Amino acid sequence: MASRASEPAFEEACSRFDAANSEDPNQEIEGGRAVARELLYGQRMTSWLGRLYPEAGEALRLAARAQHLCRWRLPRQRFGEGRQGYLEWRTSCAKMHAELAGEILRQVGYDETFIARVASLQRKEGLAEDEEVQALEDTACLVFLENHFADLSKSQEDARMLRILKRTWKKMSLRAQGAARELELPDDLSSLLRQAVGGGVGQC
Repeated sequence: MASRASEPAFEEACSRFDAANSEDPNQEIEGGRAVARELLYGQRMTSWLGRLYPEAGEALRLAARAQHLCRWRLPRQRFGEGRQGYLEWRTSCAKMHAELAGEILRQVGYDETFIARVASLQRKEGLAEDEEVQALEDTACLVFLENHFADLSKSQEDARMLRILKRTWKKMSLRAQGAARELELPDDLSSLLRQAVGGGVGQC
C-alpha cells in the first residue's frame, strides 16, 4: 500500500465529501443527536480503516471516506426486487460515488491518474488480487456488522439473515474476520453470527 500523506488537498477533499454527505435527509442518532446517515457512514469507514489498516495510503483513505457519497440520490426502490435488482443498484451506486468523488478530487487539485485509482477502489475492481480493494471491503463489512447488522436483523427472518452473514464473512480477509470476532455484540446477534460463521464471536 502507498505511504500515508498529509497534503492540504486530502483534508479539503474529506471536508467536501463530508459537506456533500451532510445533505442526506436520512438521519441516525449518534451520541444523543441526529446526524446525516451518510456523513456518519463516511466517518465510520475512516475510523475502521484506521483501526484495521493504519498503513493505508491516501487513495484508499479517500475511497473509504467517499464510499457512500450521496447514496440517497439513488434510492434502492428504483431497481427491481430480489438479489438481481440489489446487485444492479449496488453497481449503479458505486459508479455514482466514483463520479462524484472524482469531481471533488479534481476540484481540489488531484491528477487524473490518482482520481482513476480512487474510482477503481470505490468500484471494488480486482477484489481477488488488489490488497487495497480487499482492505476497503473489509472496512465496509466491519461497519455493517458493528452498526447496521442489528437494524437489518429486525426486518429479516433468521434464515435470510444467516445467508447475508455468510456472504459477508466470505468477503472478509482473515484480519477483518479476527476483528469481527472481537466485536461486542448483543447476545442475540452474537448467537446469529456464531451460527453463520462458527464459534469465537463476541461474548462466546
